[in-house]
Amino acid sequence: MAFNDFSAQSQGVQLLQRSLARGRLGHAYLFAGHQLEELETLARTLAKTLNCEQPIKTAGAATDCCDVCLSCKKITHETHADIHWARPESKSRVITIDQTRDLMQQIQLKPTEAQFKVAVIVGADRLNPQAANAFLKTLEEPPPKSVLILLTTEPSRILETILSRCLRLNFSAETARALDAEQSYWLQQFSSAAAAEQKSLFGRYRLLDALLQRLGAIRAQVDETLSARSPLEKYSDAEKDLREKWETELTAAIEAEYRRRRAEVLVLLQWWLRDVWLHTLAAGEQLLHLPQIAGADEIARRITPRQAQENLTVLEQTQRLLYTNVQEALALEVGLLKLQL
Repeated sequence: MAFNDFSAQSQGVQLLQRSLARGRLGHAYLFAGHQLEELETLARTLAKTLNCEQPIKTAGAATDCCDVCLSCKKITHETHADIHWARPESKSRVITIDQTRDLMQQIQLKPTEAQFKVAVIVGADRLNPQAANAFLKTLEEPPPKSVLILLTTEPSRILETILSRCLRLNFSAETARALDAEQSYWLQQFSSAAAAEQKSLFGRYRLLDALLQRLGAIRAQVDETLSARSPLEKYSDAEKDLREKWETELTAAIEAEYRRRRAEVLVLLQWWLRDVWLHTLAAGEQLLHLPQIAGADEIARRITPRQAQENLTVLEQTQRLLYTNVQEALALEVGLLKLQL
């Protein structure tokens, strides 16, 4: 994709392209948004634009990529020698200091076939303390002809010392969110169930069951998708040690991707609860994130603005709790039982 394809994120893209046109490229960026996939695509497009063989130019400066040259294709398929990625892949689902050191070692080398070396950290909020501190040294003294891009859906979890050294671009538009068909259907079913009178524990546990079923389906989908990509499926005759290594990596990757997808579901619920709160304030529909989802207004008629605000706090606490070793079902059960619906 090229920047021209990101109409939904036009403001952030325009700010980035304006910097490119003026020759004011930052050495480190923090891209914050709702979905890591979108942020990865944006980071990939910036890397393409910086190294495109036939870029689209504004006032003589490259401000977009052609998306068809050899360099762009290599970056799309993550085979470019000068574009490096780090993702949470360890058993503890964090980006480790070893991953960070390897990334920083690569970025310190001179470009082999590109104008700029680019390092992308996906889920920068998952840098463990040692990795984050090691990364700070590179942020303070970045090598020439290099760009560091951090991606996160939770910028509040990143060290302030890192945030202060990055140019932050927010791609979370404060407008209605676009949902795919599957997300829209599930959230509408959940909202409709919640809009029914919640006078008994049975009704609340129905909501919990709906959430757990959704998460179970996501886990199964993640397991199937990543298992199909694993070398375990291709090289059944590999040596035992190598197979064990692949199994460990696959297990960690599945858990990391599942947690990321789970966080997306909880963010959807957070936006839905925010809409409930806005309805209690009789705010305009233009402020709603999910105006297409019915039911929030019905709940708002039963609770006060303060109760609606407390619901948002409860969900935030539940999200933080899920980053610990607490049992998932228990954390979600406690959170849903606390909601005032």
